[in-house]
Amino acid sequence: MPAQKGIVSARLLVLVLLIILFCCSLARAAETEPSGERALLAKYAALKVKLEKNQFGAPIFLESVEGQDSVRVDMYGVFHHPFDAVREALQSPAAWCDITPLHINIKACVYKTVKQQTQLTLYSGRKYFQPPSDAYPLKLSFRVAASQPDYLELALVGEEGPFGTKDHRIGVQAVPLEGQGTFLHFSYTYSHGTMARMAIKTYFATLGRDKVGFTLVGEDGKQTYIDGVRGAVERNTMRYYLALQTYLDTQKYPEGQRFEQRLNRWYDLTAKYPRQLKEIDKAAYLSNKKMERAQQEALQAKQGS
Repeated sequence: MPAQKGIVSARLLVLVLLIILFCCSLARAAETEPSGERALLAKYAALKVKLEKNQFGAPIFLESVEGQDSVRVDMYGVFHHPFDAVREALQSPAAWCDITPLHINIKACVYKTVKQQTQLTLYSGRKYFQPPSDAYPLKLSFRVAASQPDYLELALVGEEGPFGTKDHRIGVQAVPLEGQGTFLHFSYTYSHGTMARMAIKTYFATLGRDKVGFTLVGEDGKQTYIDGVRGAVERNTMRYYLALQTYLDTQKYPEGQRFEQRLNRWYDLTAKYPRQLKEIDKAAYLSNKKMERAQQEALQAKQGS
């Protein structure tokens, strides 16, 4: 009996880990609030001081909120790239399948357009190499809500996910700034049911008890980083945000060099936040991602796109 209980407990923890990885490394981002060019520029004005001086050492601002059955993280930041270049790059589904797999837990991304409806499928798994067949797929509709000379808005939406998760959403808004820069809002949200909530609680009481996010909580002098589900979603939102930055930063390289440059750039950016984002060493990350890239290319070829 004790041995059987141990096996059951081990299996439960593995299931919980997979739920956490899926819920928190894939995206269920939010309806974007505020919305529109004017609202986003107003947000930039309100955050300008915090963007210039903060804990990240970069023009980034992060805020998060956790409800009983959902978590939302909003990230705002300045990209030192012209808005036209940002708009052109991010409204392409193919670009998102170069961006999202930089994330350590995304094993592959494929896209397909049928009758003017584009769908991305992200495959989420462990931090080690996995083929897409061993990962968990999430189908997201990809929609360019607005693509204007001074405003971009994208929505990636998946109504249902595994383990009782739902309302997976990613939102992106961007506006140009003076001086050839771009202000970008990246929002990330998901909802979970009773089974997932119980499993997640178990995980963060055991295997995930030392993992933290970026928000400081507590009184002055006794502050600690947020942990639990909110901390997990903050970590993964940061990973996606840095993937966006990496993609834009490496567009200057010849096309044949970009993949290698992106892998190195993304890892180096995440290495600035080892308390939150350190998982494996760089050599292992590079090796895993090269193998996963080959798997993704084979899977994309079957999509016919």
